[in-house]
Amino acid sequence: MQNSPRPPQPQQPLPLDGITVVAVEQAVSAPFATRQLADLGARVIKVERPDGGDFARGYDTAAAGLASHFVWANRGKESLAVDLKDPRGLAAVRALIAEADVFVQNLAQGAAARLGLDAASLCAEHPRLVAVDISGYGAGGPYADKRAYDMLVQCEAGLVSVTGTPEQPVKAGIPAADIAAAMYAFSGVLAALLRRSTTGLGGPVEVSMLEALAEWMGHPLHHAMHGGEPPVRTGLAHAVIAPYDAYATADGARVLLSVQNDREWRRLAEMVLERPELADDPAYATNAARTAHRAATDELVAKALGRLDVDTALARLEKAGIACARLRDVTEVAEHPQLAARGRWREVGSPVGSLRALLPPVTLPGGADPAMGAVPALGEHTGALLRAVGMSDAEIAALRRDGVVA
Repeated sequence: MQNSPRPPQPQQPLPLDGITVVAVEQAVSAPFATRQLADLGARVIKVERPDGGDFARGYDTAAAGLASHFVWANRGKESLAVDLKDPRGLAAVRALIAEADVFVQNLAQGAAARLGLDAASLCAEHPRLVAVDISGYGAGGPYADKRAYDMLVQCEAGLVSVTGTPEQPVKAGIPAADIAAAMYAFSGVLAALLRRSTTGLGGPVEVSMLEALAEWMGHPLHHAMHGGEPPVRTGLAHAVIAPYDAYATADGARVLLSVQNDREWRRLAEMVLERPELADDPAYATNAARTAHRAATDELVAKALGRLDVDTALARLEKAGIACARLRDVTEVAEHPQLAARGRWREVGSPVGSLRALLPPVTLPGGADPAMGAVPALGEHTGALLRAVGMSDAEIAALRRDGVVA
C-alpha cells in the first residue's frame, strides 16, 4: 500500500518577524550584525548623526554613487537621523528603545555610557531588552580606550602574522575583525532572545573585536600555545603539504590544487603531469619527500599546468580526483556559475535604484524569503519614527529647524 502524499505545509514566517531592533551604529561591526537581523525579519531602526550619518556612507561611491560598505551592511533598515547630544533627540531614541526588543551600539568606548545607552544601564531600565555593546577591546583592561580599527585589531589578534608571504605579512583583504565581531553579536542576540523566551528576561551582550578575532585564530593559536612553533607565512602554499599552491595556466589564469595523500599524488603524476614514473620516485612518492623537495615538486606541477588553458587544467584535475579551484578575482565571483545556478542573487532597492545583493548564506527551506529590504537614505524615516513616539508635525519641524534631526 502506497503512502498518501503529505499535504503541503504552510509557509513558515521569518524567524524574527515581530522583533524590533534599535541600533546606534556606524562602520561595519554593528551594521553588519543588525543587517543579519533585518534579513531574518526584524524591524531595524538605524540611528545616525544628522550631519552626514554613519560615516561608512562616505567611504566611497562605487555602488552607483553609494558607498559599497554601506550598501552591503545596511539594507532593510529604517534611518532615523538625530543628534543624540541634544536632550530632545536622546529622548526620542529612548522612547523607541522602550518599545524595542533589542538595542545594539558600537560607539567609541565610553560614549554610550555617557548617554545612558550602555547595555547595563538600558537592561536595568528595561528588563526584557537585549542590549549589545560592541567594542574594540572590551570594557576593561589596559586596551579599553584604544582606537580599534579593523586593521589594527587584525594586528593585535595575530591574524597579520600568519597571513602573507614569508617575506611580508599582510592584512586580510576583508574587514575580518569587524565581521567576526558582527557575527558574534548576531549569534549573541539570537541566544539572548531564545533565553528570554523561557525566562522573560533579556540582558546585556558584550562582544569585542579582539576577542572575536582571537577565537578565529584557533588553530595557529593553539598550535603555538601547546608546544608547536608559530605557523610560518606561506602565501597560497601550505606549510606541510606539497603540492598545495596556485599555478599559472597557459592563458594567464591560475589554478590552486591540493594533493592530500600519496594516492592522489599517483593520480596527479599519471593523469595530469603525464609522468607516471614520479609516483614511485623516492624524491616525490611521499608527502614528506615532496615537502622536502617543494621547489622541484612545484616546478613539475607548474610546467605541466603551464601547457594547458585553465578549463582544460581544471577538467584534468577533476577527472583525476584532485581538489582544485580557479583563482578568481572579485569581478569573477560576481558572475560565479555556482551562485548563478543556485539563484543566490536578488535586487534590493536604494536611493539610486536597484542594486544586486547576495541572499544571506543561511537558508531556511519552507520559510518566507529573507526580507532584504532597501538601503535607506539618510533620515528617510525620521518623520514617521518621531510621529510614532508621539511628536507632532510642529515639534518635528522645530527639530529640523534646529538641526537636531534630518
